[in-house]
Amino acid sequence: MRTFKKYLILSIFSFPLVLQAQVAPTLLELIEAAKTNDTTIEQLNLESQSNSLDQQKLKDIFLPQLEISGKGGYMNTTARFISPEIGIPAIKPIFPGAFFPEGSFNNNFTTSGFETAGKIEAKMLIYSGGKVKHLKQAIQDKNNANEALLIKNQDEIITQISKSYDQFALLINSKKVLEESKKRLDENKKTAEKALGYGLITPYEYKKIELAQATLDSKMVEYDGKKELLISQLYLLTGIDKERLALIQPNLEKIEYLVTDQNIESRSELKAIDYGMKAIDNKIKAEKTWWIPKVQAYTSLSYLGLYNTNLSSSKELIAGTNTKLDYNLTNFNLFPIFQAGIGFKWNVFDGNEGKHEVEKAKIDRKILENKKTDTERKLQLNLTNTQVNYTTTSSQIEMKAKAKQIAKNALTQAEKEFRYGLIKSSQLIEAEADVETAELDYQTAIFNQRRAAIELMKATQNLSLDKL
Repeated sequence: MRTFKKYLILSIFSFPLVLQAQVAPTLLELIEAAKTNDTTIEQLNLESQSNSLDQQKLKDIFLPQLEISGKGGYMNTTARFISPEIGIPAIKPIFPGAFFPEGSFNNNFTTSGFETAGKIEAKMLIYSGGKVKHLKQAIQDKNNANEALLIKNQDEIITQISKSYDQFALLINSKKVLEESKKRLDENKKTAEKALGYGLITPYEYKKIELAQATLDSKMVEYDGKKELLISQLYLLTGIDKERLALIQPNLEKIEYLVTDQNIESRSELKAIDYGMKAIDNKIKAEKTWWIPKVQAYTSLSYLGLYNTNLSSSKELIAGTNTKLDYNLTNFNLFPIFQAGIGFKWNVFDGNEGKHEVEKAKIDRKILENKKTDTERKLQLNLTNTQVNYTTTSSQIEMKAKAKQIAKNALTQAEKEFRYGLIKSSQLIEAEADVETAELDYQTAIFNQRRAAIELMKATQNLSLDKL
């Protein structure tokens, strides 16, 4: 029973430790984290969101717009009227020369009181002359160009992260090579101690082995520094904890890639330029619609009210009648005041603004055409270079593997001859250094072949994590 309780207590305390056990991130996790952490990709995503908002804004331009307005306040206004000289044709035959002299009617009319007004107005664009249609397509093309650039940046991230990941493997394999060399030197040192005791080798030759051990120790320290630098680099790129990054233990394997399509037409750089030119073409079409009339429907419902309003004149309306105007409007309302109809706007001449915009867009398109031509040349040259480099690095692996085997066989023979005193310690150390170099050259050849394969995949726009 005590044993069971003890086991239960240990299990309870060890359970959180099991949950906290960290696992090394995979290559896929590193790449996805780097994509999330990359500011260039974030910027492209924000631009795509902005384009989507512009697209929605153009769609909503045909929706009705409803506006409600109103006002209220005190009004006081005076109008002065002075009659001109007016002849009256109807009485001239009877009274020749009959007329009202200028200024015979001279009066001021004053209106004061409270005024209120309200209005509900709706309007809707019916026809934009085709401008909205072309602008919508231009924004869509711009968004497609952003998506193509997004693929390009994602490929760059895969390239950068996979390189750091493979550098981890290269470092780990290098450490294994150094540890194996250290073991062999330790064994050979024991042999050298016996040989020194029997006088078969000189103290100088014995010191040579100790020097080789010290050199290996310094390389081990250098390895730790390189690993720490690599961990810091991946931490900045991905944001993953350094403790987890330190657990990475990848293997270097040759990438087999067969090029089935040797054209560069699918490259995202060219797609982005093509979409950019399409966007400019649609912008040109939109600018050319400046002269087409725009049609809009509208309707409104209004109210006008006057309260406690007084109408008065400063003088008699008719001379000698003592009839000044002094009238109170207790409540005067106009409702409903309804309007509905269709209006249009036609720019007969816009000061050549539309013409200049079209000319500027044509220049921008020509710039993109030149850029596309230059990009095609560079990408074609890059494809040729990557194919040659891939073939070269792939063949190097086989040659480095043969060199490694030859160096190992030579070291085995040197160790036998050293035990029998047939060679000096310096020759044994040289054989050991040859094995170390051959091992590292072989691992480096695989590393270089992977870089070349990835660049070739990028050159044909066929970079896939499954192949890595």
